Amino acid sequence: MIHLIKLAVGIQDIEHLAARQKERLAHAKARGETGRLCHMTRNVPRRAEEVIAGGSIYWVIKGFIRARQRILAIEQVTDEEARKRCAFVLDHELVPTQIRSMRAFQGWRYFEPAQVPADAPGGIKSPEYAEIPDSMAAELRNLGLL
Repeated sequence: MIHLIKLAVGIQDIEHLAARQKERLAHAKARGETGRLCHMTRNVPRRAEEVIAGGSIYWVIKGFIRARQRILAIEQVTDEEARKRCAFVLDHELVPTQIRSMRAFQGWRYFEPAQVPADAPGGIKSPEYAEIPDSMAAELRNLGLL
């Protein structure tokens, strides 16, 4: 099993990502499509079988890994302009993770299981750390102090 990591460009926080995904599902249903949640990209992972064997996509929002979603399937599709695309079929559940800083990159990357942050025990942000800014929380966690 292997995971993917991807920047959520233009997304403000986990709630914003969830709202955008709900909008996309609603638009798809209005067009008569299934209720599958897909993220489209240009390239199909060469290690697709490893990804769908329990892998997730980890979302980087505003410079921090903040959430993950299970990848249920990876399919090659054709868009409205007859271009081949890759569809990551995602679980509807967004799972908050411990916040970790991540530099910007283009596209998606493989993310080894040993590198992934743990799921957040208290949801989006544990109540005892709610007052700590995200950048400080990430730095404290990287230092082993959180």
